Amino acid sequence: MSSCMIKWPPRLVVVPGLYGSDEAHWQSWLERQFMRPIRIDQQDWSAPDLQGWTEALAIRLSREQGPFVLAAHSFGCLVAAQAIARGLRGVVGALLVAPANPARFSVEDQLHSGPLGVTAIVVGSNDDPWFSADGAQTLARGWGASFVNLGKAGHINTASGFGPWPRAKYWVDTLAHWAAPRCLPRDDTPATVEAAPAVVGACAPCAVAIGSATL
Repeated sequence: MSSCMIKWPPRLVVVPGLYGSDEAHWQSWLERQFMRPIRIDQQDWSAPDLQGWTEALAIRLSREQGPFVLAAHSFGCLVAAQAIARGLRGVVGALLVAPANPARFSVEDQLHSGPLGVTAIVVGSNDDPWFSADGAQTLARGWGASFVNLGKAGHINTASGFGPWPRAKYWVDTLAHWAAPRCLPRDDTPATVEAAPAVVGACAPCAVAIGSATL
């Protein structure tokens, strides 16, 4: 059993997409709902680069102590999935909202399409101009993630009315809840509490396989 220190609950990591996320965006609102959140920055928000942005995400989190739950949007979903597939450490869950169409950015051959190995929820909509609901669900199925269709919700961004979004916080909290049994000590495992929510115990990223669901 590992004796590494686990900080609980996981820290929120916001992974924006093309052009970043303005203050009115649900990602910015979500960031304000958690203590010690992390926002991933890119050198040029107008020049999406799957490999470069993936490396930036990995470098940023290598300087922080996990565990983490990622909350990504649009092209950021592709970046988050790619980073997780490449072994991004400390991630116990991922909320992937309105993933962009990989073909639109000519990264379909580069993007990881198999199971991510962490619990994930993909959220799409029927009228997203960046990717069809069927396309988003196909990504979710390949990644081993749950899929939620919001119906007519556009690109699930500021323009489509998604500012304060309690449901996103609920999903992030749910991902942390799902991760707890695998990442925290069992009742019969001695644990030392330093200061809530710090505990000592086994540390292993979750790998819960779940199917499509309405959450």
